[in-house]
Amino acid sequence: MADTHADNRALSGKVLSHAIWAEDGGELAKFYAAALGAQVSEPYRDEDGNPAAFPVWVGDMMYVFWSATSFKAPVWPQDELAFHMDIRFDDVEAAEKRLVELGATKPGHQPGGGHWTVLLDPSGQPFCISSTR
Repeated sequence: MADTHADNRALSGKVLSHAIWAEDGGELAKFYAAALGAQVSEPYRDEDGNPAAFPVWVGDMMYVFWSATSFKAPVWPQDELAFHMDIRFDDVEAAEKRLVELGATKPGHQPGGGHWTVLLDPSGQPFCISSTR
């Protein structure tokens, strides 16, 4: 029998933040803040008062980089990904060079066919860069 009391009203929530885990959330926050032209905000602290989560605001979106002692980087491309970020740049070649200077690495597996480039962030997690054009 069908549930006649089901609420079919649409919700209109908006994403406030994305959380990304790493062994060192503070270092990963610095990397992505530099990549996104942002700053790392005051960290959230754990129950012992230690910095544990590092927010980076980009417009109305917050990225929170958590320090997780049990973090294990995925093996790219074999492992499924817990998250994936795509970042566009006006000058993707200059961006790739700068991101590598900041600690990214470029794996051999590049499935983008020239449309995007896969890089591994300093925690070993893949992300893609592409042109805004």
